[in-house]
Amino acid sequence: MSNIKLFENKKVRSHYDADKEIWYFSIVDIIGILTDQPSVERARNYWKVLKSRLVKEGNETVTNCNQLKLEAEDGKKRLTDVGHVEQILRLVQSIPSPKAEPFKQWLAKVGYERMQEIQDPAMSMDRARENWQKMGRSEKWIQQRMTGQETRNKLTDYWKDSGVQKADEFALLTNIIHQEWTGLTVKKHKDLKGLKSQNLRDHMNEAELIFTALAELSTRQIAETEQAKGLTENAQASKKGGAVAKNARKELESKTGKSVVTGENFLPPSKKKKTLPPSPKKKKK
Repeated sequence: MSNIKLFENKKVRSHYDADKEIWYFSIVDIIGILTDQPSVERARNYWKVLKSRLVKEGNETVTNCNQLKLEAEDGKKRLTDVGHVEQILRLVQSIPSPKAEPFKQWLAKVGYERMQEIQDPAMSMDRARENWQKMGRSEKWIQQRMTGQETRNKLTDYWKDSGVQKADEFALLTNIIHQEWTGLTVKKHKDLKGLKSQNLRDHMNEAELIFTALAELSTRQIAETEQAKGLTENAQASKKGGAVAKNARKELESKTGKSVVTGENFLPPSKKKKTLPPSPKKKKK
């Protein structure tokens, strides 16, 4: 289970291994936060130098660190150095930072929250609501986002039960549904909104959330009716489910004259350089 955790409103890519019950965290993301790096590239360079030094010292934090495919800033899954809590705590000791102690407390909190969520799954949605509120989303938007997530979870549960297991197969089916109802791949839709590493659904408007939920609800019900098994049969059901939402989208657009799929997003406004007005020309005497 890969997702994003927030530390002081900064993203830390993470993955929870349900079989081992272990959290893994992106080392580059953590270094970027602890050392206040202005870009991902600078954080990578810092880690490259630190990693080299730790290897020479025989530090087991580096020699035993894992790599997992996490979503990069361009939206693609790339192998990324990750560490479990114990490794990250050792790494933090090697980085002089005033944020070290708060970060240790944050790591402990993440682990504790996960144990709570296992006992009470509803708590994970409560935390998601809290994060969206911090991002400034309206209560109406949050409710639609949560409803859509519940619909999505039921669909992925069906996929798992019907023999779809691999992450790339989930991504393929999701893309089939999305492209069918929007006319765009997930990547093209993110490009339209100017997104990179951000979650597409977190930047959908009201209509996009509703039609995404309709497409996924239709897909699940069609798959259940047809008793779809495996990737091929679920891909066929996904296309049919996406088509239901596509037809509804076209019907609404014909009545309103407005496109459902837009480049609207919740990104902060880009900072434009202030330019001084041209100095007034001196009048000739």
